[in-house]
Amino acid sequence: MCVLCCSPYGGLRGSYCRPQLRYVSNQTLKRYSGKVIRIHRADYGRADRTICSQGRPSEQVQNVNCAASTANDLVAQMCDGKSHCSVSASNSVFGDPCYGTYKYLQVSYSCETACEHSTVDLTCGSGQVIHIDSADYGRSDRTTCSQGRPSQQLQNVNCASYTATDLVAEMCNGKSRCSVRASNSVFGDPCFGTYKYLQVSYSCKRSSIGE
Repeated sequence: MCVLCCSPYGGLRGSYCRPQLRYVSNQTLKRYSGKVIRIHRADYGRADRTICSQGRPSEQVQNVNCAASTANDLVAQMCDGKSHCSVSASNSVFGDPCYGTYKYLQVSYSCETACEHSTVDLTCGSGQVIHIDSADYGRSDRTTCSQGRPSQQLQNVNCASYTATDLVAEMCNGKSRCSVRASNSVFGDPCFGTYKYLQVSYSCKRSSIGE
């Protein structure tokens, strides 16, 4: 079994092998307290000849144009907004996009979602700085950050702070690390009585310092 855990500082990427053509291994995605999974990309098939190739006959790793077109949507549907999630790298889940090819599942995910009263931590590598693409504080579905909450706190799915992107950008743009609290004290209360969460989409840009 392959296990990935989200760090408080962003996303991880993992590759998952099917141990035999007829057997599957479970992929478990986990998050730290107060954060939930957000799927960026999922691919089931084969895009090169090296990943998950050990011990496989050469004819099973030759097709590098093998991809299940529904993989991203399926994994997002299964895992987005949950605190943990297991996905089997299996034809029974994704269908068989290339018969006879030994396939693997790659998942790129992160934990940039923070439930109300928690903190989202953003980070970029050496020589890079944060660029905020968007930020949302409120609630747009009934599943994200829903665990243990009364149903009446999850019903309003048209709840949004219209200043969230500007506020997070002001706090974080140009920094290598940034922490933002999912709180009414930061964003105001766009919907009284609703349990909210903060979702941040960001990229890392090359720092212009010294250029």
